[in-house]
Amino acid sequence: MIDTLKKQALEAILNAESLEQLDEVRVRYLSKKGEVSLLMGKLRDIPQEERPQFGALVNSLKETIELALYQKKQGLEDQALWVALSKEKIDVTLPGYQLYQGGVHPLNQVIEDMEDLFVGLGFEVATGPELENDHYNFEMMNLDKDHPARAMQDSFYVDENLLLRTHTSPVQARTMLEKQGKPLRIICPGKVYRRDDDDPTHSHQFMQIEGLVIDESITFANLKDSLLTMVKHLFGPERIIRLRPSYFPFTEPSVEVDVSYQKKDGTLGWIEILGAGQVHPNVLKMGGYDPKKFRGFAFGVGVERITMLKYKIDDIRHFYTNDLRFLNQFKGASK
Repeated sequence: MIDTLKKQALEAILNAESLEQLDEVRVRYLSKKGEVSLLMGKLRDIPQEERPQFGALVNSLKETIELALYQKKQGLEDQALWVALSKEKIDVTLPGYQLYQGGVHPLNQVIEDMEDLFVGLGFEVATGPELENDHYNFEMMNLDKDHPARAMQDSFYVDENLLLRTHTSPVQARTMLEKQGKPLRIICPGKVYRRDDDDPTHSHQFMQIEGLVIDESITFANLKDSLLTMVKHLFGPERIIRLRPSYFPFTEPSVEVDVSYQKKDGTLGWIEILGAGQVHPNVLKMGGYDPKKFRGFAFGVGVERITMLKYKIDDIRHFYTNDLRFLNQFKGASK
């Protein structure tokens, strides 16, 4: 009886031509009211000593049918997949998916370009905190508590001693102390804050790059050479610079630096781009250097101003409005 049922079940599974027909075979033999379940119900009519053997044969029959059903189902599913694939057509001329790819912000492009230039000249890139101590931000830059020049950098204070840095000069102060009187060459890029009213040329937040060199044989000529190298790298080999006397508490002598450009009428014009000078002896002394032995030069440039001149941008606020119509113009812009 069991062998006959096995033969019938396997033949039915073999002849099933679809998943629906195969499921009908499963229900006929393995459901709660199927042929195999009915066999288990006959155990009560079998002598006690024969029941274990009979039960083992029924379980073996069930396992054989389940395995045959599984194998047949796999074959029918593979066959259905191949039929579906054979009916599908792929148009290889259709355009692919367009994945949006961002670009480097124009300010970061200029910063990275400047870093590449100065690292190649032997400088290190130094960074520091944006929330700064008054001591590093002002006092070590030769700006005492009541110094009138502090009014030029009216600032965002958190408490009496902490403020959002007004320049990256405190990074220079911290680095001088870390060097413990050894020569240094650094540039300090970063974000700074001042209480300026936002307009096309001013912002309460902007980017700055400062440079500092301290050694035993530094002269004003070294400063001029570095500035000229930077200007020619940024704007082209035909550009020249002009130095005008100025005042900064942390440098002496100090200069404003202008870069040349050609006016529409063909004449030479000048645009102010940065301030610079030789490091003040007081700054050297507070940084751990002997002013009688060491000399240095420093400069500070606004990244936005450089970027506006480089790419002919007329409003500093464009850099911070997150307008993709503006930013997309600088994708892949060359350095």
